[in-house]
Amino acid sequence: MGIWQLEKAEIEKILGTALEGGGDFADLYLEYKEITGIVCEENRIENITTGIDQGAGIRVVDGDHSLYIQTNDLSYTGLIEAAKDAKEALGKTKTTVVKEIQETDVVSSKVKEDPKEVPIKEKTEIVLSANQAARSYSDKVIQVTVSYVDTKKSILVANSEGTCSKEERVSTRFSVNVVAKDKDVVQTGFESKGGVQGFEIARENAIDLAKLAAQRAVKMLEAKPAPAGKMTVVMSSEAGGTMVHEACGHGLEGDLVYHGMSVYAGRIGETVASEKVTVVDDASMEGRFGYFAYDDEGTKSQKTVLIENGVLKQYMTDIYYAKKLGLKPTGNGRRESYAYKPIPRMSNTYIAPGKDDPQEILSSTKKGLFVTRMGGGQVNTTNGDFVFDVAEGYLIEDGEIGSLVRGATLIGNGPQVLKDIEMVGSDLGFSLGTCGKDGQGVPVADAQPTIKIKSLTVGGLIEEGEK
Repeated sequence: MGIWQLEKAEIEKILGTALEGGGDFADLYLEYKEITGIVCEENRIENITTGIDQGAGIRVVDGDHSLYIQTNDLSYTGLIEAAKDAKEALGKTKTTVVKEIQETDVVSSKVKEDPKEVPIKEKTEIVLSANQAARSYSDKVIQVTVSYVDTKKSILVANSEGTCSKEERVSTRFSVNVVAKDKDVVQTGFESKGGVQGFEIARENAIDLAKLAAQRAVKMLEAKPAPAGKMTVVMSSEAGGTMVHEACGHGLEGDLVYHGMSVYAGRIGETVASEKVTVVDDASMEGRFGYFAYDDEGTKSQKTVLIENGVLKQYMTDIYYAKKLGLKPTGNGRRESYAYKPIPRMSNTYIAPGKDDPQEILSSTKKGLFVTRMGGGQVNTTNGDFVFDVAEGYLIEDGEIGSLVRGATLIGNGPQVLKDIEMVGSDLGFSLGTCGKDGQGVPVADAQPTIKIKSLTVGGLIEEGEK
């Protein structure tokens, strides 16, 4: 692999050349990526994508400013030329000395079955089998989309402080989206599973995911319109971590904190949530979709307790914003690819399990909404206000699960919701996705236990004819 062929002295020379034009810090990011994607729509394979992408980025930080140069030439000569471009662009005379690079061994993802060793034919067969499983569930299923993607990245990161990391990351994701229709009612069901794992993700889960997605879409056809108003909300661990990711997580990212765009800015040491709430970001959780051994600046991944028993303890930082905030880097510097500068991002973020029995949480709620699946949403990080769709929810009637409802939305404020959490279950359920920020998408996993929120505004549907 080309990115492993650079000698230590060559890396030091590249970084040194970039710093000859001025700057306090420089880093080099090299990436070689292989990707395979398969999409099935309209009962047939619509798209198969395979490809290789490679490139490098050189960043020079000078005070409050940074310069980023990217190239697709991974040769030593090509990288030196890119470093010279950085030197010329800065045009200063100050030179920062590059510390001796400390070489490390390559860290590779642990997978049962390397997807690159599985023939395309076998991958398409599993995609088609999932399509058939979803379509055969019910004659009310009118549309099925199945998507499969696997990625293998080789990454080298080195910087002028002497840090160097090498990593191979393999990830796989399998998703099924089903549309069902009965008369004029149309509903959807979506299921996805993925992680820093191999082809076993698809082989072991494809059919079950298809059936679950179809079951949800068909089931939602019978749902009643959701009521509106303030009510107690119980969120099942099955709902995944959309709430903690959107309503809390982004506000704890160091760049938003530094630029005053977070409701949590300047509040370390303050109580910001119920004492039952502990929020963690942990990129070191092997196998999870947001796992990595080293972040995209070469900092070793770690478990970072952000909120502990309701008290704000830490922000998620990369090297740049850690210095700005006077904190240590937490290993949250991430980038979509070599074409982007790293910024603080979440990885595997979750509300830690508590001591309450999930069934008791439900039975203790006389009336409210029980959320078992979250949809999309949006949040304003400057004040924490959010709106989220509920993909599947049930009314709670006398402590038991009642009628299935559709069209519900959750409207509230993240910091207030964290304070209004009355019970935290002993379970934990994960969801996964691609998080978008500043035009970059990175894989993440989010999780929460079953939680009880004292009061939350629920938006509902008004049936035709109602006033």
